[in-house]
Amino acid sequence: MTNEKVDYSIVIPVYNEEEVIEHTYERLKTVMQSADGNYELLFINDGSKDRSVDILLQLSEQDKTIKIVDFSRNFGHQIAITAGMDYAAGNAIVIIDADLQDPPELILEMIQKWKEGYDVVYAKRTARKGETFFKKQTASAFYRTLRAMTEIDIPIDTGDFRLIDRKVCDQMNNIHEKNRFVRGLVSWVGFKQTAVEYERDERFAGETKYPLKRMLKLSLDGITSFSYKPLKLANYLGASLSVIGFVYMLIVLYQKLFTSTTVTGWSSIIVIQLFFSGITLMMLGVIGEYIGRIYDEAKNRPLYIVKDIYQHEQASAKPFVLK
Repeated sequence: MTNEKVDYSIVIPVYNEEEVIEHTYERLKTVMQSADGNYELLFINDGSKDRSVDILLQLSEQDKTIKIVDFSRNFGHQIAITAGMDYAAGNAIVIIDADLQDPPELILEMIQKWKEGYDVVYAKRTARKGETFFKKQTASAFYRTLRAMTEIDIPIDTGDFRLIDRKVCDQMNNIHEKNRFVRGLVSWVGFKQTAVEYERDERFAGETKYPLKRMLKLSLDGITSFSYKPLKLANYLGASLSVIGFVYMLIVLYQKLFTSTTVTGWSSIIVIQLFFSGITLMMLGVIGEYIGRIYDEAKNRPLYIVKDIYQHEQASAKPFVLK
């Protein structure tokens, strides 16, 4: 396996997927056996605490196309995708989650588009089954907000399920950002891109790995990685509030000096002070998000640490990737 040319690398991030991982493997295997070319199934274990790795090891004993990159701990979904691109050997790299919400059968259509000359083929959702109204609406709002706030054309209603050409993967591997938003970076590098549409299925088994907290983190990474408009908004809002405050001061002085009306009580002053203080703290929070990301970049720690690499024929592996 290690000396054979690899046409397709299928990158599958895995985190606590013991209930579904065998089904994922079987469907991917069936699909890739019908593709013309050699392939590898590259499972990235992102610090799973269940039996995911044990199951994959059992499968790898009978299937030399399986390669397992085992992290030393949980580093996050976007980092797992990044590691998959680092270790992928194929001429075309497909990224797909292990939960079977994205149908592996769509990979064949992606490959066909790739053969037509497209460098990036991303899957665009036309429907999202099994998801709450809240998640659908917040996801829709996020993609449209991100698109409005950045000059990069990031397709709406798309996730990380996509095929990228070898040259695109090589460029992605040269990007060293710590807080990564992979689907945005793929759009940023450019090249010839197209979409294939599909209806997203319900999760086959297990629980979602993107609860609200992680979704908010991903949203912040996407916005702060590709837009400075929140900082500009802070500047515009601060200037506007200063003008409003100055006008209000003139009104108060006029009432005091030229009319018999006086400003009585302190409640109005407290309300205004609380309002301005809240706006100030909010803007400091926005600035803090950017400063925090600068701090992460300055530390220059590795994106991830690999504990082990398992393959049918053991290949030499680097202990970690410093990016």
